[in-house]
Amino acid sequence: MAPLIIFDLDGTLAESKQSLTSEMADLLSRLIDQTCVAVISGGALSQFLKQVVTQLQNGVNLSNLYLLPTSGAAFYEFQNSDWKKIYEERFSEKEAHTIETAIRAAAEETDLIDFSKPAWGERIEYRGGQVTLSALGQQAPPSLKKEWDPDHTKRKMLQAEIAERLPEFSVGIGGATSIDVTKRGVDKAYGVRKLCERLHISEPDALYVGDELESGGNDEAIYKTSVQTRSVKDPLETAQLIELLLARIAQKAIF
Repeated sequence: MAPLIIFDLDGTLAESKQSLTSEMADLLSRLIDQTCVAVISGGALSQFLKQVVTQLQNGVNLSNLYLLPTSGAAFYEFQNSDWKKIYEERFSEKEAHTIETAIRAAAEETDLIDFSKPAWGERIEYRGGQVTLSALGQQAPPSLKKEWDPDHTKRKMLQAEIAERLPEFSVGIGGATSIDVTKRGVDKAYGVRKLCERLHISEPDALYVGDELESGGNDEAIYKTSVQTRSVKDPLETAQLIELLLARIAQKAIF
């Protein structure tokens, strides 16, 4: 049993921008009470709190839970009844403006996004350590997000165009319709390394669970570390994995 289990959020623990189901909240709460658990994804801290933390069982051992929003550009742990920021690689206003300008130019060049048309919420969001482009808007229905770019073609085009304009930053595919821009070298691998260092756990002893570990997926950066990986198709398969992990813990307790 790995002493640290790290989960992607959207598509792994929950549907895009949706809260944990009651079943997943129960399973994750039980796992957190048994071992160290981390969640890393492109969303802001507020999204993590809404989707995950507020859904967990009352009394869950939050000191075993670690949150790495904005693709690892920030890191929070629970201390003295509140979430304490351990670090955040923030952009300046000037950097955020430069990034937004590049995103808009890339969208126009690829003709994939028309900013003059209505969207489901903001299309460009400044998240402190990350600027995120959401093609349909932050609050687009999950069904529409899945339909927009099922083979990653559109996101790869946007990623390439934005990266060409921002060579001094890291540009990666985020969720089903999003591109995330962070400081150079700051990605999920960066966050996982920082987390393992903080907990004094060697990378090979940690397990990462994500739904996009394939080439071009938003979990691909994890392969720059030496953590173990487990690919899942969706939250249902993640739930099955957690059930298996809990069963293994119970067996060791018995024997």
